[in-house]
Amino acid sequence: MYIRFVIVMGGIMAVVRFGVSMDSNLLEKFDEVWKERGFVNRSEAFRNIMREFIAERELDKGGEVMGTLSILYSYKTTGVSHRLNEIEHTHWEKIISSMHVHLDQHNCIEVLNMRGRGEEIRKIADSLIGCKGVKQGRLIISPIRIE
Repeated sequence: MYIRFVIVMGGIMAVVRFGVSMDSNLLEKFDEVWKERGFVNRSEAFRNIMREFIAERELDKGGEVMGTLSILYSYKTTGVSHRLNEIEHTHWEKIISSMHVHLDQHNCIEVLNMRGRGEEIRKIADSLIGCKGVKQGRLIISPIRIE
């Protein structure tokens, strides 16, 4: 293990270099993906994956998180707009912003930004995604304090 100290705003940060062993085919596929996604280098891609891994843990153990939920739904499904609105108003203190977009005559997308404890945010997201008429939903979370 190699440790290097870097000066950053607010102090000095230790940067650690370490080795990882893996199957060469897995590394080859990983290199393809991070390059396609536009990461500067393998280290930055790996740091991103580690942050996502840590964020999932924060969600699971109930730490405070920020969540962005995107849901695609059919406007034509009877009552779906009312039900989504009802759930969102019930959790108004956790939902800090929302955006509604009309995609076409039949479909809408709603994007919600939420803040709260991990399990609360997951439950709100699941209740919205589970509504009849919702075709797709995805929650992306980040811990409030990120390393």
